[in-house]
Amino acid sequence: MATKLLSKKVLPLLMLTAAAAVSYLMYLNRPTSETTEPVYVPVTIDVAEVVRQDLRIPIQAQGSVAPLRQTNLISEVSGNIVEVSPAFNVGGFVSAGEVILRIDPRNYQTRLLQAQAALESANSNLAQEKGRAQVALNEWEKLPKGSQRSQAAKDLYLRKPQLGQAEAQSLAAQADLGTARDDLERTIIRAPYDALISKKHSELGQFVSMGTQLAEIFSVDYAEVRLAIPQSKLTYIELPGLASTESMNTQVDLYTDVSGEVKHWPATLHRTEGTYDERSRVLHTVARVSDPYALSKDNEYPPLRIGTFVNANIQGKLQADLVALPRYILRAGNAVWTVDENQQLRSRKVTILRTGGDTMYVTAGLQDGDLVSLTALDSNFAGAKVNIVSRTKTGAGTPLPDDPVILPELAEDSASTAAKAPQIPQNDSHSDAG
Repeated sequence: MATKLLSKKVLPLLMLTAAAAVSYLMYLNRPTSETTEPVYVPVTIDVAEVVRQDLRIPIQAQGSVAPLRQTNLISEVSGNIVEVSPAFNVGGFVSAGEVILRIDPRNYQTRLLQAQAALESANSNLAQEKGRAQVALNEWEKLPKGSQRSQAAKDLYLRKPQLGQAEAQSLAAQADLGTARDDLERTIIRAPYDALISKKHSELGQFVSMGTQLAEIFSVDYAEVRLAIPQSKLTYIELPGLASTESMNTQVDLYTDVSGEVKHWPATLHRTEGTYDERSRVLHTVARVSDPYALSKDNEYPPLRIGTFVNANIQGKLQADLVALPRYILRAGNAVWTVDENQQLRSRKVTILRTGGDTMYVTAGLQDGDLVSLTALDSNFAGAKVNIVSRTKTGAGTPLPDDPVILPELAEDSASTAAKAPQIPQNDSHSDAG
């Protein structure tokens, strides 16, 4: 019994001793540890080198194409339509002075002949009265001076009332003849200008009376687009004067998607409507397009049909010392990331113009040669080392004709960078007005 109790006490002690010995041997044979420094990986970014430029900031607008002139052709005479032009169809083109349709002229030809006969009769009567007046004058001069009476008696003797009546009848006959000629001419309906027939309300063989609508046409030499410009953006474009009837040199690029392909048309800012819209506070300007249906052989642009909804880029005024950058890189508080001489990210506050679109225009806060990050990063990267992957120059908008600094690749680079980078919410309420 004592032996069993001794074995129960000794056996655990032996096991603990063996475990401690094994642990000590493992500790003595442990591998030596090496201390390593953490590896810092720089942030890879794309940058744009700042180039201050004189730029024209385009203003975007939208509108529908409308005709310059639109006319409702109405009959001024009555009769059957006896002839129509081959182009007298909806969508048909007619030239200025071209005959669109003819109304039966026979009744008006008869009236013209009657008016001519009446005029000849009146002229004959006038000639007879002039002869009688001359005879009376000769007789009057032969009378003794003492026998001559009052002036009224003399006028009657010389047939002046009859002569006046004959002259009046002749003038009335001439007027009737002119009216008859006009009525006969009105049986021929001609195009008042180069036009397209938009609607027709009559057809061959139809009887029309005075005041009957025949067709609706609109001019095709020019078209217009009504563009709404917000009051806050009017300072960026050159507007025509209120009293000016001639268009300015402000160019407008109209474009729209036609069957999956973007088409462009040149236009000119022609005038403003002179008043602000009371509800939206916008000023409507009118852009004019020459030869919208491309009827001229010299026109290399596709037809721009009336009613087309188009976008417009209006050429802006020349603005000095601007820096054009993609808007997505703008951070809260009007700040952008810049790279200093130690290749570290620094936040820089900038002043921008209050404009819309994908491009922002910096007026202050950046100088020539500064490097601006085109990769959108959050505020945790302040002071981080960077590795520049690609580098380009700033530039956007419409440059001066002889300015070679604008680089079109910026838009492509910024677009690709924006696709990879997280988008920063934009807050135009922090923008400073230029």
